[in-house]
Amino acid sequence: MDVTVESTGALERRMRVELPIGPIEQQVDSRLKSVGRTAKIKGFRPGKVPAKVVRQRYGQKVREEVLGEVLQKSYTAAVTQEKLNPAGGPKIETEDDNGEIFAFTATFEVMPEIKLKNLEKIKVEKPDVTIGDEDIDDMLMNLRKQKATWEVVERKSADGDRVVIDFLGKLKGEAFPGGEGKEYPVELGAGQMLPDFEKGLTGVNAGDEASFKVKFPKDYHAEELAGKKADFEISVHRVEAEVLPELNDEFAESFNVAEGGLKQFMMDVRENMDREADQKVQSNVREQVMSGLLETNPIDIPNTLKHQEMHGLQKEAMQRLGVEDAEQAPPLDNFAVGAEKRVALGLLLRQVIVDKEIKVDEAMLRSRVEELCAGYENADDMVNMYMSNPEVMQQVEPMVIEQQAVNWIIENGKTKDKKISFKEFMNTPAS
Repeated sequence: MDVTVESTGALERRMRVELPIGPIEQQVDSRLKSVGRTAKIKGFRPGKVPAKVVRQRYGQKVREEVLGEVLQKSYTAAVTQEKLNPAGGPKIETEDDNGEIFAFTATFEVMPEIKLKNLEKIKVEKPDVTIGDEDIDDMLMNLRKQKATWEVVERKSADGDRVVIDFLGKLKGEAFPGGEGKEYPVELGAGQMLPDFEKGLTGVNAGDEASFKVKFPKDYHAEELAGKKADFEISVHRVEAEVLPELNDEFAESFNVAEGGLKQFMMDVRENMDREADQKVQSNVREQVMSGLLETNPIDIPNTLKHQEMHGLQKEAMQRLGVEDAEQAPPLDNFAVGAEKRVALGLLLRQVIVDKEIKVDEAMLRSRVEELCAGYENADDMVNMYMSNPEVMQQVEPMVIEQQAVNWIIENGKTKDKKISFKEFMNTPAS
């Protein structure tokens, strides 16, 4: 077997393989003899069909089968011989048979050779989140608002009130879709309506009728309204004031705190805030590690893997959006950047795991399974069932060992703490 390889791109390889035709013809002859022993051809007894007739009837098919098998085996052997690591299946082109050799060309991408560097220089700023009394008060206020009721008041509307209205919007004198509502509640100051609309509802009484203009922003989701002014007419049914529940044991019970009353409820609130902050800290730190890893170790990625990931992301998006018709799927190109990043990070983290000889931590593995099963009533039984299910563990283990790789970078990189309040941290958009 004669093999030549040339690079036709950063990761693309073009491999030509030549094989002597003699051994292949011998395989064809042997296969035809075997076929001839069982072939049923009209006019001949089984096993007595002349070789010439067998070749005429089955020769082409048998030859194609043998060449296919030879091609597959020789491709695998050539890749191994040349120490290549294909990223996906090859594009095969066979050459015309010249009677002396069988030759084909395989074009494929290889996995990048990754030599990690500067892992110890990756900088991570770990948020040190402080939960103060004011943060807890804000959280309690949010929870009270969730249980708030509304009562009718006989006064002008003000910020924080709810105004129940009928409204009709017109653009150049014509009503437009979505521009009409009946008995529609608008909470002033909540930001559920455009600023001009809320301004028009401030200072009104029950029974009032009014008209005002509303300017739609240029980036408004409805293109026919973006950047335009519409005229609105409104009729006020009633003005309602928010009534917040008292902080007491009854309030705690409304959040399913069966024992311990308000004291237990306050403890639960604090624990939930701690948990919420910890989860965001982990996500924030992980994102910093990923960004640092990409910046310090830029790599070429195989287009084969990129396109596979693009299709995977598109499928995930379709599931989130409830789209089943492929023709209604978001454009595939929308996922190119995200797919490229995910593939690169996957390859880099895999190399970290190999280089640092990271093995799955059983304690972390069990902890991860416990997190997955936390929502079940029989959580302990579910944990044991998951841990004893090889198929489930094959899905969980890669997530755990990848997190261990991230942890290695955090522990060995340049990490420093940054104090930040709960409110500021939780209101910071995720990167």
